[in-house]
Amino acid sequence: MAEIKDPENTIIVQLEGGNVLIELLPDVAPKHSERMKELARAGEYDNVCFHRVIDGFMAQTGDVANGDMEDGFDLRSAGTGGSSLPDLPAEFSKLPHDRGTLGAARSANPNSANSQFFINFKDNHFLNGQYTVYGRVIEGMELVDNITKGEPPMYPDRMITVKVAADV
Repeated sequence: MAEIKDPENTIIVQLEGGNVLIELLPDVAPKHSERMKELARAGEYDNVCFHRVIDGFMAQTGDVANGDMEDGFDLRSAGTGGSSLPDLPAEFSKLPHDRGTLGAARSANPNSANSQFFINFKDNHFLNGQYTVYGRVIEGMELVDNITKGEPPMYPDRMITVKVAADV
């Protein structure tokens, strides 16, 4: 594993093939960064599936209300949201949606991001200024590239555990 410079703002996502390290950007998007740490510390992201994975675009996950692949998991509801957490206001910045960046998924309302996020497979600059960028993959992007594709995938990959590096 790479040297972690800021463990309080580094997320470790365990996938089947290994760990993906994500550096959060609290200076750019403090509310989104804090929400991800809060959900990781509560174990809310554990076992949540990647419900929307578009080849050449992005992998979306984080539906803590419907994406947990445990008892009674229904793939049709994954990604529909419904978390009891309040929505977050947009924290747009000049940071581009480059390969490996983490973006806040939301509805048509710019201030509707909640728990869901996506990781860009490639530079997706058409998203710039429309979706909050609040992190970037610093290790394990090859694992992200190998996430099963589909909307939803028939047999979706999942985040086994998600932790804040400072807590490990």
